[in-house]
Amino acid sequence: MKKSLIRKYARLIARVGVNVQKGQSVIISIAAECEDFAAVLAEECYRAGAGKVRVDFTSNKLTKLSFRHQTLTTMKKVSKWVEERAQEEVDENAAKILIESDAPDALAGINAEKLLKVSRARRAVMKKYRDAVEGIQQWCIAAIPSKAWAKAVFPNEKPHAGVEKLWQAILSTVYVTEDNDPEAVWNARKELYAEKCDWLNSLDLRSLEYRSAKGTDLKIGLIPGAKFVGGGDNSKLGVFFVPNLPTEEIFSSPMRGVAEGKVFATKPLSYNGSLIENFSITFKDGKAVSWEAEKGADMLKTIITIDEGASMLGEVAIVPVSSPVSTTGILFLNTLFDENASCHLALGRGFNEVIDGWENLSNEEIKAAGINDSLSHVDFMIGDETLCITGITGDGKKVPIIVNGEWA
Repeated sequence: MKKSLIRKYARLIARVGVNVQKGQSVIISIAAECEDFAAVLAEECYRAGAGKVRVDFTSNKLTKLSFRHQTLTTMKKVSKWVEERAQEEVDENAAKILIESDAPDALAGINAEKLLKVSRARRAVMKKYRDAVEGIQQWCIAAIPSKAWAKAVFPNEKPHAGVEKLWQAILSTVYVTEDNDPEAVWNARKELYAEKCDWLNSLDLRSLEYRSAKGTDLKIGLIPGAKFVGGGDNSKLGVFFVPNLPTEEIFSSPMRGVAEGKVFATKPLSYNGSLIENFSITFKDGKAVSWEAEKGADMLKTIITIDEGASMLGEVAIVPVSSPVSTTGILFLNTLFDENASCHLALGRGFNEVIDGWENLSNEEIKAAGINDSLSHVDFMIGDETLCITGITGDGKKVPIIVNGEWA
């Protein structure tokens, strides 16, 4: 891939993704094998005005060794310096960038029960720091290819050719080409997202009904007055940023604990380095009460049972099957991309910003309004060319939202 395109992509992440502000600290989390891109991205953050850039390198090999050899007690403990570093991020209001590059099964073989217990313990300790930056911090998740990920997506290609094809696919989904200005493209797309949001928000929707040929038959309650949003977020400090690159979704948070029926996934879910395939979840009184999976059932159980909120829905998202990500025809085996090719739902934590005036509400008031709270937020894809979504308004009127996978 041409270095000029890679730099243009890094610039997009810095200036549109997290929208680095002058003098702001930036934290980049990225795999150790991607240090070359980390250097380019850090430089673009500095060019955008960052006062300090910290790069946290990760390694799946070392993570697997930790789970294999460390005791559960050791792994559950959060070191004091980790909390001090988290507090520093809060104090500095650091922008965060996560660069994904892992293969979908990078952590396959880790004991699911041990992972669940470690995740519960660590997230419980770190929750107060995450809550402290909720709505204030700019953040962005983007991706670059690795040989292992490219091999999973293009198994019949030679390593170099597979990485090149994955680079081309990634850049196409974020509108980075040699002859355009991706920043200008993204600014224009904000208007398209706003039109769809305005239409949905004018309907006074109270619930959504989902049906598909795969067997999905699900009704989800909505919070009266909660907004549909998309294309980016405004922080409490008034900074606009784009949390996901790419993004094609229009989404909201449903009413906590109001969901009935069964939903079938239409794409595999890669979670914590393991693949979950051909699965379904049944909801009763708003909670996931049973689930099935041909592959990865233990990991699906981990997702749903990490805490009480993880068994309930935190997001409803609408994406037409004709989205630019979908029309690549590629199954990316990565939620960042696959969720932007398909309507999806998320288990766990909801989004505060869908409530008007959320900036002035406490966490308790936001939860009382109906936003689900959890240590986790996990998206899974349910859309295909047969999916139909019908909205029910406050006066009982039925309004088609998605018909056979496309906007009505």
